[in-house]
Amino acid sequence: MSDQLWPIIFRPERLSRGDKAFDIHANTYRIDADVVATLELRRYTGHLNADGSHHYHSGVAFIPDGKTAHIENWPEQAYENGCTKHDNTGRRYKKMVRILKRLRDKMQDEQISCRRGRILFLIESLVWNVTNDAFGHETYKQDVREVLAAAFNATITDDACKSWVEVSHMKWLFRPSQPWTRQKAHDFLSAAWDYLELHMKHLKKEYYVWIFVVFSALVGLAWLLILKQS
Repeated sequence: MSDQLWPIIFRPERLSRGDKAFDIHANTYRIDADVVATLELRRYTGHLNADGSHHYHSGVAFIPDGKTAHIENWPEQAYENGCTKHDNTGRRYKKMVRILKRLRDKMQDEQISCRRGRILFLIESLVWNVTNDAFGHETYKQDVREVLAAAFNATITDDACKSWVEVSHMKWLFRPSQPWTRQKAHDFLSAAWDYLELHMKHLKKEYYVWIFVVFSALVGLAWLLILKQS
């Protein structure tokens, strides 16, 4: 859609253009929204369909303002692969992604070193590449620990995760073209593990303090009953 058409559809004061998206401002009947104008991107496989046409994967792409390289995305493939992973892990994959995203938000709220930007999308791919046997434990806590440990160990060196891909399985996860690096991912996983371990220790300490308080109260109540009867 050309720049000339946007003011016709939306009033100029309700439309802001960024380098990647248009910000459509909210009004009485529409919420605030970001709109990205994209073109279809096709990756041909070299195979033919049954009707003789060329087989291809369909995605989307756009070029940000001031850039020459395009940004590509494969939403259909990512959705399908995410659903498959979720089913193959006993419906734990998406839960682990949500937990780690909330953990990352909590770390940011407490101003703990944590990469911003597209780390949320990176988390999805990191969890997706972890083997299925890291999921399905008795508790979510065990799953989180196993997933973090597996991803942490796999990102120690470039060779260990050189075959890792995005959820769409259409792009390599760690390549120079990505907005993150293997080291940045490893640093986040390390910080997340340390944060989780620290809070688990605090929870255990609070648990034992609570038990001591309850036990002391019960002992005191028992002595009161004994004194009352005597």
